[in-house]
Amino acid sequence: MMTNAREYAWSVLCRVMLEHGYASLMLRNMPQDLSRQDRGLVTELVYGTLRTWKLLEYQRKDLVKGPVRPRTAVLLNLSVYQILYLSRVPAYAAIDEACRLAPKRERGFVNAVLRRIAERKEVLPPEDGTLERLSIVTSHPLFVLNLWKAHYGEETAREIAFHNQLRPQIYGRLNTLKAEKKDIDCPKIHWLSETAFRYEGVLSETEWFQEGLVLIQDYSSQMPAEFLDVHPGMRVLDVCAAPGTKTQQIACLMEDQGEITAMDLYQERTGLMDQLMERTGVHIVRTSTGDAAEVNRLHEPESFDRVLADVPCSGLGDLSHKPEIRYHVTPESIDDLIRTQKAILHAAGQMVKPGGILVYSTCTLNRKENEGQVQMFLKENPAFSLIRERTVFPMMFDSDGFYMAALSKNAV
Repeated sequence: MMTNAREYAWSVLCRVMLEHGYASLMLRNMPQDLSRQDRGLVTELVYGTLRTWKLLEYQRKDLVKGPVRPRTAVLLNLSVYQILYLSRVPAYAAIDEACRLAPKRERGFVNAVLRRIAERKEVLPPEDGTLERLSIVTSHPLFVLNLWKAHYGEETAREIAFHNQLRPQIYGRLNTLKAEKKDIDCPKIHWLSETAFRYEGVLSETEWFQEGLVLIQDYSSQMPAEFLDVHPGMRVLDVCAAPGTKTQQIACLMEDQGEITAMDLYQERTGLMDQLMERTGVHIVRTSTGDAAEVNRLHEPESFDRVLADVPCSGLGDLSHKPEIRYHVTPESIDDLIRTQKAILHAAGQMVKPGGILVYSTCTLNRKENEGQVQMFLKENPAFSLIRERTVFPMMFDSDGFYMAALSKNAV
């Protein structure tokens, strides 16, 4: 039996919203019998529905009294997204498909709600300038908007929220160990630097990617490695290295000369890093499995010229690529992450040689996880001083939000 694209999209959304799954992981493993066109439709349906989730719910707020069964609520949101925001899908087709997929006892309810929404079109909250309205229109948790307002100002908070609703750009990086710019130049490539580029199309399907000449890497994600100021022959530690894209970039900057230790908590992920290094022609990376918060027990302290701590974070800078994060994150989960980040940063700091550099980075926009962590570390570790730090907002380069700080350790 052939897989139905809309039914599969519904199953993915149920996993994401009801079981805290991650869309990107599930979309990598779509059924083989889905055509390329259907795969594109599934991806559009899943990410489009996730980016507009709260706004989709708002469309039925005055039409439905009482709770809706969870899977049916997901089906309604998926269908409303098609009816209101996906012009290539006729409303009647989305309604008919929803009624076919819905449990028999709920088909009349689903049909009535969707037909009413299709008749009256999009409904928006009154224009009152509040963050509550912005929360619905841009489908962001109110506490996240308030956090951004407190940390960066209301105007910036609004810009971030609206930018997160845009489809993300595709960025790549030239693997300088195997290729030069002239080897991959084409009209679909827009160079941003000597190695970074934006790509119009599916980069993963190109021969360049499959042969390891380029890597998929967001533009902002390429900046922390540059903060390390590495040189050939150095000894470098990447404590939270998987999936290994930044590690590979560091190897390029070192011209594949020296030694890089790339750590991850799970052996499966270190195995994937080994495969990446082999595919991209890197010889100086040695992977190891271990807890980054205990790296000072696993490797000799003060034995690395450079250390990168790209730590686990709330991901609030990555909401265009991973829109589901906004529905999973809570103030409590952020507090837990802050404790983990602090432990990793302090352990990583012990690995830096005198005169060496430690880079701390996250893909989040939250001063408590970013500047706050660095300030606390410097207060508790007077041997270190801040060289520079940078916050990258999504609207700056049409890329992810990122924070990075370079800290130098005093020479003896």
